[in-house]
Amino acid sequence: MSNNGYSQERLMQVLLAPQVSEKATMLADKANQVVFIVAPDATKPEIKAAVEMLFKVKVGAVQVANAKGKVKRFGRFTGRRSNLRKAFVSLLPGQEINFAEGVA
Repeated sequence: MSNNGYSQERLMQVLLAPQVSEKATMLADKANQVVFIVAPDATKPEIKAAVEMLFKVKVGAVQVANAKGKVKRFGRFTGRRSNLRKAFVSLLPGQEINFAEGVA
C-alpha cells in the first residue's frame, strides 16, 4: 500500500484519536465504518492514506464532519472548546480495525 505521495511524518500526524461512542460502535457494526478525530487541516486523501498505512486495511470512502467547539462558562468567564474534525472511514468488505487488541 503506497502513501500516495504523502510523507510518512505527515500521515502520522493526521489521525489524532479513534472516536469511541455509541454512534461509532453502531456504525462499526452496521456500516463497517470507523470514526476518527483528525487534524483540522487533514484532507480526505490524506486520511485515507494514513488509515491504510497505520492499520494495513483497504479504505473504500471517507466522509468528514466539522464540529464547532461549544461555548462554556467558568463562573463569570466564558471560554470556548476547540473545534473538532471527525472522519468517518468506510472500510471495504472483509476489512476490520480492532482497537481492543492492545488492551490488557
